[in-house]
Amino acid sequence: MADIEAKTLITVVTIIVAGLGIVLGTAIPALVEGRAVTRALESIARQPESSRDIRTTLLISMALLESTAIYVLLVMLILLFANPLLDRFFS
Repeated sequence: MADIEAKTLITVVTIIVAGLGIVLGTAIPALVEGRAVTRALESIARQPESSRDIRTTLLISMALLESTAIYVLLVMLILLFANPLLDRFFS
């Protein structure tokens, strides 16, 4: 284990962090989106006359939540394929 080069160690740690980051970065927004839909459907069932406003707010909030997952994916792809740590420490 002590024979691992620093560059290899940074690459392995980056892959592990990217894997954990993508799992958390997609699972948490998915759970929150499900919760938001549940609450919106409950609100529409209680107040059908305001369903249009609730639906609009739900769609905007879902778009914002989904963009969070997309940002996480973007950061993880940058870490995997254009790792700035390797350039910083081994240039």
